[in-house]
Amino acid sequence: MSSGHKDEIKKLQLQVLRIQQGTFFSKRRVIIALEGVDASGKGGAIRKLTENLDPRSFIAHPIGAPDPVDQGKHYLYRFWARLPAPGMMAIFDRSWYGRVLVERVEKLIPPPTWRRAYTEINQFEKLLTDDGIKLIKICLKISKKEQLKRFEDRLGDPYKQWKITSDDIRNRSRWGNYRLAQEDMFRLTSTEHSPWHVVETDNKDHARRQVLEIVATECRDLRVWMERHAHTMERQELKKALSQLS
Repeated sequence: MSSGHKDEIKKLQLQVLRIQQGTFFSKRRVIIALEGVDASGKGGAIRKLTENLDPRSFIAHPIGAPDPVDQGKHYLYRFWARLPAPGMMAIFDRSWYGRVLVERVEKLIPPPTWRRAYTEINQFEKLLTDDGIKLIKICLKISKKEQLKRFEDRLGDPYKQWKITSDDIRNRSRWGNYRLAQEDMFRLTSTEHSPWHVVETDNKDHARRQVLEIVATECRDLRVWMERHAHTMERQELKKALSQLS
Protein backbone atom coordinates (compact mmCIF):
# COMPACT_ATOMS: atom_id res chain seq x y z
CA MET A 1 0.00 0.00 0.00
CA SER A 2 1.45 3.37 -1.02
CA SER A 3 1.92 6.18 1.51
CA GLY A 4 -0.65 8.26 -0.37
CA HIS A 5 -3.19 5.45 -0.12
CA LYS A 6 -2.49 5.08 3.62
CA ASP A 7 -3.02 8.81 4.09
CA GLU A 8 -6.34 8.62 2.27
CA ILE A 9 -7.43 5.70 4.45
CA LYS A 10 -6.53 7.63 7.61
CA LYS A 11 -8.43 10.68 6.36
CA LEU A 12 -11.54 8.59 5.67
CA GLN A 13 -11.27 6.83 9.03
CA LEU A 14 -11.21 10.22 10.76
CA GLN A 15 -14.37 11.17 8.87
CA VAL A 16 -16.04 7.95 10.02
CA LEU A 17 -14.97 8.70 13.60
CA ARG A 18 -16.58 12.15 13.32
CA ILE A 19 -19.69 10.42 11.94
CA GLN A 20 -19.76 8.13 14.96
CA GLN A 21 -19.41 11.12 17.29
CA GLY A 22 -22.15 12.97 15.42
CA THR A 23 -24.39 9.92 15.68
CA PHE A 24 -23.79 9.67 19.42
CA PHE A 25 -24.27 13.33 20.34
CA SER A 26 -27.26 13.90 18.05
CA LYS A 27 -28.87 10.63 19.20
CA ARG A 28 -29.26 9.42 15.63
CA ARG A 29 -28.97 5.77 14.52
CA VAL A 30 -26.92 4.21 11.74
CA ILE A 31 -27.05 0.70 10.26
CA ILE A 32 -24.39 -0.62 7.87
CA ALA A 33 -25.37 -3.94 6.28
CA LEU A 34 -22.62 -5.89 4.50
CA GLU A 35 -23.34 -8.78 2.15
CA GLY A 36 -21.02 -10.90 0.03
CA VAL A 37 -20.02 -14.49 -0.65
CA ASP A 38 -17.40 -16.26 1.45
CA ALA A 39 -13.94 -14.57 1.41
CA SER A 40 -15.29 -11.44 -0.27
CA GLY A 41 -13.76 -9.27 2.46
CA LYS A 42 -16.55 -8.44 4.89
CA GLY A 43 -14.38 -8.98 7.97
CA GLY A 44 -11.52 -6.88 6.63
CA ALA A 45 -13.86 -4.07 5.66
CA ILE A 46 -15.40 -4.06 9.14
CA ARG A 47 -11.97 -3.94 10.78
CA LYS A 48 -10.95 -0.99 8.63
CA LEU A 49 -14.24 0.77 9.39
CA THR A 50 -14.03 0.32 13.14
CA GLU A 51 -10.35 0.28 14.12
CA ASN A 52 -10.44 3.98 15.15
CA LEU A 53 -13.96 4.06 16.56
CA ASP A 54 -15.03 4.28 20.19
CA PRO A 55 -16.23 0.76 21.08
CA ARG A 56 -18.89 2.13 23.40
CA SER A 57 -21.15 3.42 20.65
CA PHE A 58 -21.01 0.83 17.90
CA ILE A 59 -21.79 -2.86 17.76
CA ALA A 60 -21.01 -5.45 15.08
CA HIS A 61 -23.44 -8.33 14.58
CA PRO A 62 -22.07 -11.49 12.89
CA ILE A 63 -25.15 -13.13 11.43
CA GLY A 64 -25.21 -16.89 10.95
CA ALA A 65 -27.97 -19.46 10.77
CA PRO A 66 -30.86 -18.71 13.15
CA ASP A 67 -30.92 -20.70 16.37
CA PRO A 68 -33.91 -22.92 17.22
CA VAL A 69 -35.64 -20.14 19.16
CA ASP A 70 -35.40 -17.69 16.26
CA GLN A 71 -36.51 -20.36 13.80
CA GLY A 72 -39.88 -20.34 15.52
CA LYS A 73 -40.35 -16.62 14.80
CA HIS A 74 -40.61 -14.44 11.72
CA TYR A 75 -37.17 -14.23 10.10
CA LEU A 76 -37.02 -10.45 10.58
CA TYR A 77 -37.54 -10.75 14.35
CA ARG A 78 -33.87 -11.23 15.21
CA PHE A 79 -32.99 -8.11 13.22
CA TRP A 80 -35.67 -6.02 14.90
CA ALA A 81 -34.12 -7.15 18.19
CA ARG A 82 -30.69 -5.89 17.07
CA LEU A 83 -31.67 -2.42 15.89
CA PRO A 84 -29.34 0.24 17.33
CA ALA A 85 -30.36 2.41 20.24
CA PRO A 86 -30.26 6.21 19.84
CA GLY A 87 -26.66 7.33 19.45
CA MET A 88 -25.45 3.94 18.24
CA MET A 89 -24.07 2.50 15.01
CA ALA A 90 -24.82 -1.14 14.16
CA ILE A 91 -22.82 -3.11 11.59
CA PHE A 92 -24.28 -6.33 10.23
CA ASP A 93 -21.87 -8.95 8.87
CA ARG A 94 -24.56 -10.51 6.68
CA SER A 95 -28.14 -9.45 7.23
CA TRP A 96 -31.81 -10.10 6.56
CA TYR A 97 -30.86 -10.71 2.94
CA GLY A 98 -29.97 -14.27 3.88
CA ARG A 99 -33.60 -15.07 3.12
CA VAL A 100 -33.18 -14.26 -0.59
CA LEU A 101 -29.56 -15.43 -0.87
CA VAL A 102 -28.46 -18.44 1.22
CA GLU A 103 -31.94 -19.71 2.05
CA ARG A 104 -33.02 -19.39 -1.57
CA VAL A 105 -29.91 -20.97 -3.12
CA GLU A 106 -29.66 -23.76 -0.55
CA LYS A 107 -33.39 -24.47 -1.01
CA LEU A 108 -34.05 -24.13 2.70
CA ILE A 109 -37.38 -22.45 1.96
CA PRO A 110 -39.88 -22.87 -0.91
CA PRO A 111 -39.88 -20.38 -3.84
CA PRO A 112 -43.12 -18.60 -2.79
CA THR A 113 -41.51 -17.79 0.56
CA TRP A 114 -38.32 -16.18 -0.77
CA ARG A 115 -40.23 -14.40 -3.54
CA ARG A 116 -42.52 -12.83 -0.94
CA ALA A 117 -39.46 -11.75 1.06
CA TYR A 118 -38.47 -9.00 -1.41
CA THR A 119 -41.64 -7.07 -0.58
CA GLU A 120 -41.24 -7.77 3.15
CA ILE A 121 -37.64 -6.53 3.11
CA ASN A 122 -38.53 -3.35 1.22
CA GLN A 123 -41.30 -2.61 3.71
CA PHE A 124 -38.96 -3.34 6.64
CA GLU A 125 -36.30 -0.98 5.32
CA LYS A 126 -38.85 1.74 4.60
CA LEU A 127 -40.01 1.52 8.22
CA LEU A 128 -36.41 1.93 9.38
CA THR A 129 -35.59 4.92 7.19
CA ASP A 130 -38.95 6.60 7.87
CA ASP A 131 -38.09 6.30 11.56
CA GLY A 132 -34.87 8.25 10.97
CA ILE A 133 -32.35 5.42 10.75
CA LYS A 134 -29.52 5.93 8.28
CA LEU A 135 -29.33 2.62 6.40
CA ILE A 136 -26.32 1.81 4.22
CA LYS A 137 -26.30 -1.45 2.23
CA ILE A 138 -23.02 -2.62 0.72
CA CYS A 139 -22.48 -5.80 -1.29
CA LEU A 140 -18.88 -6.98 -1.73
CA LYS A 141 -18.27 -8.83 -5.01
CA ILE A 142 -15.27 -11.08 -5.56
CA SER A 143 -14.29 -13.05 -8.66
CA LYS A 144 -14.40 -16.83 -8.52
CA LYS A 145 -10.67 -16.98 -9.27
CA GLU A 146 -9.76 -14.61 -6.42
CA GLN A 147 -12.04 -16.47 -4.00
CA LEU A 148 -10.18 -19.71 -4.75
CA LYS A 149 -6.85 -17.99 -4.10
CA ARG A 150 -8.07 -16.71 -0.73
CA PHE A 151 -9.39 -20.15 0.18
CA GLU A 152 -5.98 -21.65 -0.60
CA ASP A 153 -4.25 -18.94 1.47
CA ARG A 154 -6.50 -19.72 4.43
CA LEU A 155 -5.90 -23.44 4.20
CA GLY A 156 -2.14 -22.82 4.17
CA ASP A 157 -2.20 -20.60 7.27
CA PRO A 158 -2.94 -22.38 10.59
CA TYR A 159 -4.11 -19.06 12.05
CA LYS A 160 -6.68 -18.56 9.30
CA GLN A 161 -7.98 -22.10 8.83
CA TRP A 162 -10.86 -21.38 11.20
CA LYS A 163 -12.21 -18.92 8.60
CA ILE A 164 -13.01 -21.66 6.08
CA THR A 165 -15.40 -24.60 6.31
CA SER A 166 -16.43 -27.47 4.10
CA ASP A 167 -19.67 -25.59 3.41
CA ASP A 168 -17.66 -22.65 2.03
CA ILE A 169 -15.89 -24.95 -0.42
CA ARG A 170 -19.12 -26.74 -1.36
CA ASN A 171 -20.86 -23.44 -2.06
CA ARG A 172 -18.48 -22.76 -4.97
CA SER A 173 -20.44 -25.36 -6.95
CA ARG A 174 -23.45 -23.03 -6.62
CA TRP A 175 -21.56 -19.93 -7.78
CA GLY A 176 -23.91 -19.24 -10.69
CA ASN A 177 -26.98 -19.61 -8.47
CA TYR A 178 -25.58 -17.15 -5.94
CA ARG A 179 -24.78 -14.63 -8.69
CA LEU A 180 -28.34 -14.91 -10.04
CA ALA A 181 -29.77 -14.46 -6.54
CA GLN A 182 -27.59 -11.37 -6.04
CA GLU A 183 -28.73 -9.82 -9.30
CA ASP A 184 -32.38 -10.38 -8.32
CA MET A 185 -31.61 -8.82 -4.93
CA PHE A 186 -30.16 -5.68 -6.54
CA ARG A 187 -33.02 -5.39 -9.00
CA LEU A 188 -35.83 -5.88 -6.50
CA THR A 189 -34.51 -4.23 -3.33
CA SER A 190 -32.39 -1.28 -4.44
CA THR A 191 -34.87 1.48 -3.68
CA GLU A 192 -34.82 5.25 -3.53
CA HIS A 193 -34.79 5.22 0.26
CA SER A 194 -32.34 2.31 0.51
CA PRO A 195 -30.08 1.78 -2.54
CA TRP A 196 -27.40 -0.88 -2.90
CA HIS A 197 -23.71 -0.02 -3.17
CA VAL A 198 -21.58 -2.63 -4.95
CA VAL A 199 -17.83 -2.88 -4.30
CA GLU A 200 -15.47 -5.09 -6.29
CA THR A 201 -13.07 -6.69 -3.81
CA ASP A 202 -10.37 -8.54 -5.75
CA ASN A 203 -8.08 -5.67 -4.65
CA LYS A 204 -8.50 -5.63 -0.87
CA ASP A 205 -6.98 -2.21 -0.24
CA HIS A 206 -9.05 -0.54 -2.92
CA ALA A 207 -12.22 -2.26 -1.69
CA ARG A 208 -11.71 -1.21 1.94
CA ARG A 209 -11.15 2.37 0.90
CA GLN A 210 -14.34 2.26 -1.18
CA VAL A 211 -16.34 1.00 1.79
CA LEU A 212 -14.99 3.87 3.90
CA GLU A 213 -15.82 6.33 1.12
CA ILE A 214 -19.39 5.05 0.86
CA VAL A 215 -20.00 5.40 4.61
CA ALA A 216 -18.32 8.83 4.69
CA THR A 217 -20.47 10.05 1.80
CA GLU A 218 -23.78 8.58 2.94
CA CYS A 219 -23.34 9.93 6.48
CA ARG A 220 -21.78 13.27 5.60
CA ASP A 221 -24.57 15.16 7.37
CA LEU A 222 -23.63 13.52 10.67
CA ARG A 223 -19.98 14.50 10.26
CA VAL A 224 -20.96 18.07 9.39
CA TRP A 225 -23.28 18.19 12.40
CA MET A 226 -20.45 17.09 14.68
CA GLU A 227 -17.94 19.53 13.26
CA ARG A 228 -20.44 22.37 13.63
CA HIS A 229 -21.27 21.56 17.24
CA ALA A 230 -17.94 20.25 18.52
CA HIS A 231 -16.73 23.60 19.85
CA THR A 232 -19.96 24.64 21.51
CA MET A 233 -21.52 21.56 23.10
CA GLU A 234 -21.74 22.11 26.85
CA ARG A 235 -18.38 23.90 26.86
CA GLN A 236 -19.52 26.68 29.16
CA GLU A 237 -21.13 24.22 31.57
CA LEU A 238 -18.00 22.05 31.62
CA LYS A 239 -15.69 25.03 32.15
CA LYS A 240 -17.85 26.16 35.05
CA ALA A 241 -17.79 22.68 36.58
CA LEU A 242 -14.01 22.49 36.17
CA SER A 243 -13.50 25.88 37.81
CA GLN A 244 -15.40 24.68 40.85
CA LEU A 245 -12.98 21.76 41.21
CA SER A 246 -9.81 23.84 40.95
